[in-house]
Amino acid sequence: MQAANSTVSRPEPDTDRLNAFLGRMVGELGAIATGALVVLGDRLGLYKAMANGEKLSSGELARRTGTTERYVREWLSAQAAAGYVDYDADQNLFHLNPEQTCVFADENNPASMAGAFEVLSSFWLDEPKIAEAFRTGRGVGWHDHSKCLFRGTERFFRPGYNANLVSSWLPALEGVVEKLQRGVTVADVGCGHGTSTLVMARAFPNSRFIGFDSHAASIDCAREAAEDMGLAGNTDFQLADAKSFKGRFDLVAFFDCLHDMGDPVGVAQHVRASLAADGTWMVVEPFANDQLRDNLNPVGRIYYSGSTMICTPCSLSQEVGLALGAQAGELRLRQVITAGGFTRMRRAAETPFNLVLEARP
Repeated sequence: MQAANSTVSRPEPDTDRLNAFLGRMVGELGAIATGALVVLGDRLGLYKAMANGEKLSSGELARRTGTTERYVREWLSAQAAAGYVDYDADQNLFHLNPEQTCVFADENNPASMAGAFEVLSSFWLDEPKIAEAFRTGRGVGWHDHSKCLFRGTERFFRPGYNANLVSSWLPALEGVVEKLQRGVTVADVGCGHGTSTLVMARAFPNSRFIGFDSHAASIDCAREAAEDMGLAGNTDFQLADAKSFKGRFDLVAFFDCLHDMGDPVGVAQHVRASLAADGTWMVVEPFANDQLRDNLNPVGRIYYSGSTMICTPCSLSQEVGLALGAQAGELRLRQVITAGGFTRMRRAAETPFNLVLEARP
């Protein structure tokens, strides 16, 4: 019996739709190419040298940054073409407008994005490892990524923590600010370079904050930052993962890391056992709706990409490997948290980038 022809004819593309899609690809390629130049300008201090808004020639910017004019001229031209710096054609001078300054030259501004570009550098550097993980099904641990991921992550999340943590997220939790003002013990699990820990420690000097992380180099950075900020007195940083940290705490905080855990239910059980009877678990996670169709937007695009390259491989490298992903959504997170023994959970706050969940025993 002759086998049926399995060849499926390919539909012809609509010319107008194809041209529109190609036009979009030109923009996408420009963004990707310019991203590398953002990292370059950030590393060389080019943006910071333009932070006062003064109009500069390529020669003057090169002089201020100890770089070569011909390279700087080409970099500035690319930045102007991208709209990342402004160009005065009459004077042949370049400058950062106030909005560009917030994004590229002011690390303390809530709109700062330079760290995000550094995170994205790790996507390209670590792509061969992720490609191999796709083939084998094995994970890629956080520790196995390039160093720019660790630096960039701290810089990416810092503006949001500075803007929201003390002013809105902690006040949204039931009775927590009053406890912190009186003086309690707090665990910041998965603290990375310690930014979230130090933000809280500076705001509540009567409380003690212990940051835990399984990445030794990050713990070293956190300790150094605490010394530099004069916060070593009410902070401590210890090497431990989310199922082995020790102590009894009135508040346990997880910032953008629960979805990275291989066994988040086991982690929730450990947190439950570590909490005081009237303690609180604050879980800050990337913002996501519960259904994929509702996350198909610019923020979801970034988070699904990050989850593919970082978060899902990280979880799959650990025991259980549940792989929640960075877009788990509140419903899935609720299932994990309640499976860990918590009886009360609510969404306490949110931003376009984060969900803040409050869990109680």
